[in-house]
Amino acid sequence: MTGERRAIEVEKLTRVFKNGPRAVDAIDLHVDQGEIYGFLGPNGAGKSTTILMLTTLLPPTSGTARVAGHDVIREGAQVRAAIGAVLQEAGLDPLLTGREHLLLQAALHAMPRSERESRADGLLQQFGLTGAAGRRVNGYSAGMKRRLDLAMALIHRPSVLFLDEPTTALDPQSRSAIWSEVRRLAKEEGVTVFLTTQYLEEADALAGRVGIIDRGQIVAEGTPAALKAEIGRPSVEAVAANPSEEIELAAILARFGEPVPAAGDGAVAVRLAHGAADLAEIVRAIDSKGLRVAEINLHAPTLDDVFLTKTGHSLEGSGGAPTDGADG
Repeated sequence: MTGERRAIEVEKLTRVFKNGPRAVDAIDLHVDQGEIYGFLGPNGAGKSTTILMLTTLLPPTSGTARVAGHDVIREGAQVRAAIGAVLQEAGLDPLLTGREHLLLQAALHAMPRSERESRADGLLQQFGLTGAAGRRVNGYSAGMKRRLDLAMALIHRPSVLFLDEPTTALDPQSRSAIWSEVRRLAKEEGVTVFLTTQYLEEADALAGRVGIIDRGQIVAEGTPAALKAEIGRPSVEAVAANPSEEIELAAILARFGEPVPAAGDGAVAVRLAHGAADLAEIVRAIDSKGLRVAEINLHAPTLDDVFLTKTGHSLEGSGGAPTDGADG
């Protein structure tokens, strides 16, 4: 793919906070026009710091980044005119109505006055907010606020949309509505979507490609199918009923494949050398040693397995507290 088709181009992008870590450590990535790119990582991995740099809200320490064909340092105004952004904290005024938010955002983007009303009304209808358009947003649900935030990001018809964990803490219905709209934007309008998320199923469902960032570095990148194919064989995970028998259980499993990090507390796991057919023999081997297991599970490769393999820990719920303002 040539650079002309690329909506985002990043080379050696780095951000170092004062007296802190290299929050983003010389990463390279590109995102093509109309692509949905999923950016995975635990809290503190560098996700949000990357988005802040790509949206011109935080200057890089070194490296380069171009968004919609513009340099994020030298052409910040052009970048901001071409992008929409839904960040972790919604920038909503509780005393303004939904329609007032959209009209204000349209004015800030210098949209012609004649277009503001029609564009706002169209987005309110599109996101199911017409009935609440005249209400102050302090009476909106979390899902309604998130839909309004997304509508505000789209008011000026951006070519690139940044979504920083847009569905965190939303109910399944609200999450599904946002998923549908993200798919539609990419497929029907050709909008490029850069999506950070902690939900593996979200990336699997939406993204054409994903990148996994851990401790500021991209440790894996590719289509979800290709990344899962790298893992290849299914794995089996077991939990000893008696914690004192965990080491012996791990030794038995190791006879059948390569030990891999386990997702569950107190669990041990291996990637099976010969596939699912080994499961019956594993059960017989455990029984022959007189061990009892609280649970045993066989599962096909998932993005969680990819993340475990590449980083050594599970994505959901992992990661430490932000450092020096680097919250992701």
